[in-house]
Amino acid sequence: MPEVRIVLVGPKFEGNVGAVARAMANFDIDELYLVEPCELGDDAYRRAKHGSDVLDKAVTVHTMDEAVEGCFLVAGTSGIITHGDRNYTRLPIKIREFVQQVSGYEERIAIVFGREDVGLYQDELNKCDVFIHVPTSEKYPTLNLSHAATLVMYEFFQSGNITRRAEPADRKEKEYMLSFFDDLMDAIDYPEHRRSDTSVMFRRMMGRSIPTKYEYNTIMGIFGDASKIIKKGKKWG
Repeated sequence: MPEVRIVLVGPKFEGNVGAVARAMANFDIDELYLVEPCELGDDAYRRAKHGSDVLDKAVTVHTMDEAVEGCFLVAGTSGIITHGDRNYTRLPIKIREFVQQVSGYEERIAIVFGREDVGLYQDELNKCDVFIHVPTSEKYPTLNLSHAATLVMYEFFQSGNITRRAEPADRKEKEYMLSFFDDLMDAIDYPEHRRSDTSVMFRRMMGRSIPTKYEYNTIMGIFGDASKIIKKGKKWG
């Protein structure tokens, strides 16, 4: 089972933070990062119960980038789901399917939850490798923050031990690969107005596939060679 880091971005109600901490204690998860949270006081600790130690050790940061540092995979969550292949910034993986996909890894995964009212902003979603959700009724799909976090953690907890999988590319390597992909788009004069969305699409595709280090090195070699050949051809032309 991976190491799970719970990240709450901009939580507005201390009771929700406390309830998340309580659920973390239920499922043996103790790494909590808070991005620009509300003030935590008596209500947070009252709701946390035996998860008060989780609150004591919670790390408060100013940006999502700080909160996910050191994680090899970042999974964003939202109660708002859009459909259609073109809406790839919000195309989700069901949480059970996602957990089955990553359960053979031991690296740290950040599960990012957004604000109670508006969730994650688009630029924050764009920083996520994958987008996950808890299936709910179409009539009333939105879960309370602590309830959503509890269901996600339950899925990880009950997944059990799965045989160790091949070592995946780490986050720095994946960011380097995304940079090479952007260089390749530049080399082929890919339309400027489509580059940002295409870059997000590629990030999500790599996030779902979780490339191994061998696959990473192979892809990097192809991207690097292709970019050099195309740029050299332009100079000759």
